[in-house]
Amino acid sequence: MSIYVYELPTTGAISFADFCVDQSPAGTYAAHLAEATQARANLRGVLKESKRTDRDDKDYLRLVKVLDEYLPQLYAVMACVAAGEIALRSEPMFSWRTTLSAHLFNASPRLALPSLHYDLAASLLTYAFALSNLASALIATYDRDAEPGKGDERIGFAVNLLCRAAGVLGTLAEGVLPAWEREGGGVGRPVDLSREVVGALAKSTLAAAQSLAIRKLLSKATADALLAPGPPLPKSHPSPALLAKLHLECAALYGGAGALFSKGSGSGSGAGAGAGGEITPALKRHLSSHTALHTTLAHKWLGVDAGEGERSGEAVGFLTWARKGLEELRGGGIGGGGSGGAGEGKGKGRGKGKGVVQEELESVSVFLAHYTKINDSLSFQPVPKQRDLQARIPAGRLAVATKPYAPPRPAFGPGSAGWEARSQGYGDAPGDGGRRTEVDDLGDALRRADLGCDGEGEATDGDGGGNYAPQRSTAAAGAGAGTYAGAGSYF
Repeated sequence: MSIYVYELPTTGAISFADFCVDQSPAGTYAAHLAEATQARANLRGVLKESKRTDRDDKDYLRLVKVLDEYLPQLYAVMACVAAGEIALRSEPMFSWRTTLSAHLFNASPRLALPSLHYDLAASLLTYAFALSNLASALIATYDRDAEPGKGDERIGFAVNLLCRAAGVLGTLAEGVLPAWEREGGGVGRPVDLSREVVGALAKSTLAAAQSLAIRKLLSKATADALLAPGPPLPKSHPSPALLAKLHLECAALYGGAGALFSKGSGSGSGAGAGAGGEITPALKRHLSSHTALHTTLAHKWLGVDAGEGERSGEAVGFLTWARKGLEELRGGGIGGGGSGGAGEGKGKGRGKGKGVVQEELESVSVFLAHYTKINDSLSFQPVPKQRDLQARIPAGRLAVATKPYAPPRPAFGPGSAGWEARSQGYGDAPGDGGRRTEVDDLGDALRRADLGCDGEGEATDGDGGGNYAPQRSTAAAGAGAGTYAGAGSYF
């Protein structure tokens, strides 16, 4: 399963001093506006550099840190305008290149729109893309360097990044875009910034995090099964019933994202009328193929669960259904690298260099042959029809949670540390320029995990900050009689 790698946008140059008028009695904002302009120029420079850099050499962590520096400045300018501390000579025009929507003659058109809200929305979307792409890069290094069952803290970091990206997208869809609309703006904005499309991105990003959580859960069992693939399952193997439910939730998330994309693309909904454009076909293919793949893998593990529970007829039915689904997916692109993604698991399991579909097809064939032999020679149970199997499919289970995005404290003006100090009679403090951010903590954690970042640090343990942890739960209905690691528990 892959993480979709987003094309990053670029943005035009702008100076806040050109349209901002300092209304404060002491004229204290000139230096702050210069800092905000410099922070945005840094963002523009990093995005332009990324555009010219090969995919494997892109520095997504640097982009995340630059955005983490610019967003407090932008929030500060907006807070000052709202409080009357800064006036606008004219409505500022910001230009951003759209990368999700495809037009007839231009795959990534540049769109200029008025309003500070536009710059905030585009910056947050870029922030989410950078976090997701950083997760993809981490998994790429894991696939290239780590041995099976080792280095799993990288998967934990990637899950954490994706949960954060989903939180940013959720804030954008539920907070920033509605606020823009309430200000009377948003008309003509690209489909990339419609509520439906951003909500779909949040769902698909959370699905990618769940997919990686499944991979981490299976990591030790995958390593143990290298010598003896197929049944019986090793003791380290998680409950097949649990795996089926996790895959079903992934399929539901990807499917829900695809439905929202269909609703948001070109419909002009969400106050985005007039922007035109359709979501790029590569992203649509990514969602549809991963919906189908996770559905098929759920069928696989439901079959294995039935087989381990001595329901061999049901096992044959589900595994036959899974094999049919994988054969349909084979050759569709997902098994050979996905649609712009990383994290296919190449080199980590049964066959180095194989795509995930081919590996799963071989695995399903082994399980199917085993349970078919048992059913034909010992059990003689009827094989249910597909419509009967459909009625036995349980509801999915979510293993990860969106990490809500908390907007940063403004760097200056209302809401900043300097504003609070001034209101208490201590003068105009310089703001929060020296505060430590979550991205600083992330960079330190990546250095401690020796993931290719500069710096020194001590070794770390645990799951690398992933946004999930094993918990107890009631036993899944229909779980097999065998005992597995993770049986009756979930993230």
